[in-house]
Amino acid sequence: MRRIDPFLVLLLGAAALGSFLPATGTTFEVVRTVSTVGIGLLFFLYGARLSTAETVRNLKHWRLQLSILSITFVVFPVLGLGTRLLPDSWLAPQLAAGLLLLTLVPSTVQGCVVYTRLAGGNVAAAVVSASTSNLLGVLLTPLLVALLMGGEARVDAGSVLRIVLQLLAPFALGQLLRPLVGAWVERHDKGLKRFDRSTILLIVYVAFSEGTEAGIWSAVPLHDFAVVAVLAAALLALGLAWCTAWGRLVGFDRGDRVALLFCGSNKSLASGLPMATVLFPSDVVAFVVLPLMIYHQMQLVVGSVLAGRLGRSAPAA
Repeated sequence: MRRIDPFLVLLLGAAALGSFLPATGTTFEVVRTVSTVGIGLLFFLYGARLSTAETVRNLKHWRLQLSILSITFVVFPVLGLGTRLLPDSWLAPQLAAGLLLLTLVPSTVQGCVVYTRLAGGNVAAAVVSASTSNLLGVLLTPLLVALLMGGEARVDAGSVLRIVLQLLAPFALGQLLRPLVGAWVERHDKGLKRFDRSTILLIVYVAFSEGTEAGIWSAVPLHDFAVVAVLAAALLALGLAWCTAWGRLVGFDRGDRVALLFCGSNKSLASGLPMATVLFPSDVVAFVVLPLMIYHQMQLVVGSVLAGRLGRSAPAA
């Protein structure tokens, strides 16, 4: 029997803590400031980890990279728009907005790379594609939110600039300083991954603290959570099926198909949460990020199972 990922438990714990013991007043301002700094450091480390030479080499594999990006920023948004066809009585408007938002965010970095490695896939391509997805997502996600979500979000030059400064600028700085800090980052990779996860947990706690203070939980019927879970599972299943079919259709080798499977179907909680806090009013952020949290937990569980099975069937090196 597969052990439950401790990070799933911690995510739920952070959400519960923010719901029942939210940070308020000065404490909230301190926690939010710490989370903002943590996000910047998180993306600085992403930049410092990524080899520039490896990036250039794998960017030349344009068919795979374009396939992953088109699934992330075209296929998934189309699926997200499909959820808008549901009757209004099925789902609270903020949760419906959150379902669409989860289809607009970029791919996760660590999950794609770890699962591709475990499954015996093209790890270098996964690193490059997930990083490229996050870089482009800094601009593409706000643009898609503005086009598809209209007045539900606050997308203007100021909000885009905040996202660029919070995510893209630290990543670029990490790339520039990689010759100086790259070796240190690689030596302390295990400890820094704990920092990555701690930052995500803090962002979740801040978002749910804001939602609790705004009194949103009393307005969410239990069946809405069930509907969100079912729809998130359906989106994940459709994404995995599309990636599998497309990889075979265009004739990718096994390693590239594995990278496509995980990079195309995964959605980033680390990028999506800070973007949501900028693009949506603070009193509805917890609502809006809930579908992304549910999807993220599902992709961790399903990805772990798939990576294990694919790894066992991988040809010997």
